[in-house]
Amino acid sequence: LFDHFAPIQGDVDGPCLEGWTVLAAFAAETERLRLGLMVTGNTYRHPAVLAKIAATVDVISEGRLDFGIGAGWNVYEHESMGLPLYQPGERIRRLGEACEIIKGLFTQPTVDFDGRYYQLKDARSEPKPVQKPWPPFVIGGSGEQLTLRVVANHADIWNYTGGSVEEFRHKVSVLHGHCAAVGRDPAEITLSYQHRLRADDLTSSVSELQGFVDAGATHIVLVLPAPYPDGIVARVAEEVIAHVRA
Repeated sequence: LFDHFAPIQGDVDGPCLEGWTVLAAFAAETERLRLGLMVTGNTYRHPAVLAKIAATVDVISEGRLDFGIGAGWNVYEHESMGLPLYQPGERIRRLGEACEIIKGLFTQPTVDFDGRYYQLKDARSEPKPVQKPWPPFVIGGSGEQLTLRVVANHADIWNYTGGSVEEFRHKVSVLHGHCAAVGRDPAEITLSYQHRLRADDLTSSVSELQGFVDAGATHIVLVLPAPYPDGIVARVAEEVIAHVRA
């Protein structure tokens, strides 16, 4: 699922359910499915409120949340709803502070935080998430100076999208440099690749996906835009997933 308040392709008047609410519904109705948004926009909610929402979904699902978070980007949504978007550099710095706050609320009885953008005093969030120390943090984005620094500091999974295998390898190299600078073992960060499928040509995706797996991606996110033909899930499993070798 995504975290948007209107469709991001086509007609903005189309239906679009709120992502965290849908995750909570899925959490109550499923038993094994892992749940997450790719990714929630930090600019949409205060980090302390987001921590409470995410912990609630992890509790309802009995520990099946992947906590996806990014800096936010959608100009229309921010302008139409009166939400401040900020300049790109500030958005990334806010994302870094948000990750600190959320991890604190996931693990500590109380949190005091005096950051450049956010302040908390004696903040509490109970119950804590089921997953310890926290649900996996999935961070998207590939900006080399700021975003990948946040990934090095906070991500358990880094999600890459929109470029070639060669660009992916380069971004991984940059990420490893940031990990060295902050004293983090890059092996602690799972490399993820997000790929957009075509329902009328599923098999064309196999070679591209294999290239990213060979380049180190061990987590694959498959995106299939509407409309959804009958039997498409089984076809994806049979025609794509079964042919990509780990």
